[in-house]
Amino acid sequence: MADTARTHHDIIGRDQYPMVGRDRDQYRDQYGQYQMSNRDYSKSRQIAKAATAVTAGGSLLVLSSLTLVGTVIALTVATPLLVIFSPILVPALITVALLITGFLSSGGFGIAAITVFSWIYKYATGEHPQGSDRLDSARMKLGSKAQDLKDRAQYYGQHTGGEHDRDRTRGQQTTT
Repeated sequence: MADTARTHHDIIGRDQYPMVGRDRDQYRDQYGQYQMSNRDYSKSRQIAKAATAVTAGGSLLVLSSLTLVGTVIALTVATPLLVIFSPILVPALITVALLITGFLSSGGFGIAAITVFSWIYKYATGEHPQGSDRLDSARMKLGSKAQDLKDRAQYYGQHTGGEHDRDRTRGQQTTT
């Protein structure tokens, strides 16, 4: 029963730093667990970090050198073939690139059109898709500005138009 109350740290701590007798008691902390000094812990941690970094760095260096060697060999073998077949390959590659670009762009435009039609259908049926509130707000603002312009045009048309009519009629009265 007492073994089940031990934590993982207790078990690892005892197994990792076995000590005998009264020397063992001087390394216990206030909870009765064995502690290693911070200096020893940080040094071992630095050694572990360095070993991991050297291992990872070395393996990546080996992989990059193998990739470089493979690339050089492939270019050495492929260069004569590319020179011989270049009058055929260059136009073929340009044609293939244009075809791929055309298919991808037409597919993208098709997806965009389907998305827009779907949004318009949802808006027209009253489902209020995302962004419809902003569209309604812009429509209301535009409608109110148009009404304001119409009212101003009528107001200025009545006031300025009346003065011009009086001036024209005065000019006609003096000439007749």
